[in-house]
Amino acid sequence: MKCPSCGFDDSKVIDSRPVEESNSIRRRRECLKCHIRFTTYEIIDVYQPVVLKKDGSKELFDKNKLLTGLLKACQKRPVNAEQVADEIEASLYNTMRREVTSQRIGELAMEKLKALDAVAYVRFASVHREFKDIDTFMKEISDLQNNDK
Repeated sequence: MKCPSCGFDDSKVIDSRPVEESNSIRRRRECLKCHIRFTTYEIIDVYQPVVLKKDGSKELFDKNKLLTGLLKACQKRPVNAEQVADEIEASLYNTMRREVTSQRIGELAMEKLKALDAVAYVRFASVHREFKDIDTFMKEISDLQNNDK
């Protein structure tokens, strides 16, 4: 951090605290050359992942869209769809990738649901994987049963 007085590019932090109602941190600094004190603000850069859809289009990640699908799959099931959506959102932000495919988001949801509730998993998978007929549906259920044994 350059000193605003002498331009020296080294300083020490004297005090640091979060700014209320903001994603920033206030820091009191002292120049190591001229000893003048000054204040800086660091702003947390939050990005929103871009979703690459099957049709090739792109849109910003919308947790509400994910939550809508999860709520339908988890209807009348002992699964907290909001918590699952929160965990998937956190996972996406933790990877720090700017782009993610809709396929990957669906896979993350299915992994979470498979561990929590088989019925919610099959419901979500039937939409995500676009089951075309009863045979595909039955194969998924059979695979699920074989994995549980």
